Amino acid sequence: MLNFRDFPFRKTLLAVAFAGWASLTLLSPPARADNLQDAQRFLKQGQHAQALDQVDRHLSGKPKDAQGRFLKGLILTEMGKTNDAIGVFTKLTEDYPELPEPYNNLAVIHAQQKQYDKAKQALEMAIRTHPSYATAHENLGDIYARMASQAYDKALQLDKGNASAQSKLAMIRDLMGTRPGVRPVAVKPAVVEVKVAETKPVEIKPVAAPEPKPAIVAPVAVAPAPTSPATTAPAKPVVEAKPAAEPKPPVETRPAAPSGDANAEIAKVVGAWAADWSKKDVKNYLAHYAKDFKTPGGESRSIWESERQKRIAKPGAIQVGFDNLRVSLDGADRATAKFRQHYKSASLKTSSNKVLELVRRDGKWLIQQEKIGN
Repeated sequence: MLNFRDFPFRKTLLAVAFAGWASLTLLSPPARADNLQDAQRFLKQGQHAQALDQVDRHLSGKPKDAQGRFLKGLILTEMGKTNDAIGVFTKLTEDYPELPEPYNNLAVIHAQQKQYDKAKQALEMAIRTHPSYATAHENLGDIYARMASQAYDKALQLDKGNASAQSKLAMIRDLMGTRPGVRPVAVKPAVVEVKVAETKPVEIKPVAAPEPKPAIVAPVAVAPAPTSPATTAPAKPVVEAKPAAEPKPPVETRPAAPSGDANAEIAKVVGAWAADWSKKDVKNYLAHYAKDFKTPGGESRSIWESERQKRIAKPGAIQVGFDNLRVSLDGADRATAKFRQHYKSASLKTSSNKVLELVRRDGKWLIQQEKIGN
């Protein structure tokens, strides 16, 4: 009989929480940072009641604070108040659907309860929200392995001599490091348990962090070409045009714009895109996206637009800025813009690297793909 007790679910709640939250740069107001730091310290020491008291004090003055609510979900999970923790994480996914960590921790809880379908759905949402979130991909692989083991075990119940199912079940057992010497043939359902690893002390980083640098929206300078052979390597320009190896004939013949002009145009487009988002001008914001825009989760354009409209229309001001803009040209009609994006609302601050793939259509630069990147 296959048993997964020796193979813990790979990411503990605490490890996911503090590592993930630091990367998102969610900040609490400085005046209440001490309460969160005390709550984290008490949680680290296993003093759950004191930790819960501190986080409740923080949330009494800032009930919508995402970091405080996330920390409360962790504390409730450690206290064994699973239903309350599920409620906290579920509400976070509703209020902040762009954050993957609450989905991942919901998946951990569902996996502990052997509700693998729910765990799988939660992890798929985390990946849809943040395709480069490695923790969710790894945990999803573990869930698939557990579901596969159940299916193979069921096949062996129905056909004990099924050599193929025996071989596959043994392979999963070897992959997950279960004890050798146990025959993979089972006449009863496999005991499949997802056990969260014991929580080890975690170094807690301070909640407060420096404010992001002011957004800079300006054309990026292009270094002039040298007029004569140089003895030393010329300075690398900010914009690196990447000529196509074998350019295909364009459908419409247009004169190629000089790289400096294209660079200035793209800087202006990115600035207008951020400004329309900040003004919550949904119509002009969506007009920056090409008709063949590749939606992040593969959903239809209409569903994606509806979700963006709901998100932007939420009460409260939005401030979107960026800095360190770098533009790479690929011929006359394609470009890549990379920059550091800063998002701020009444209860959330994030800083992340953003990549926009742009195409030139009818004389306008439009966003064809948007993703988080380096």
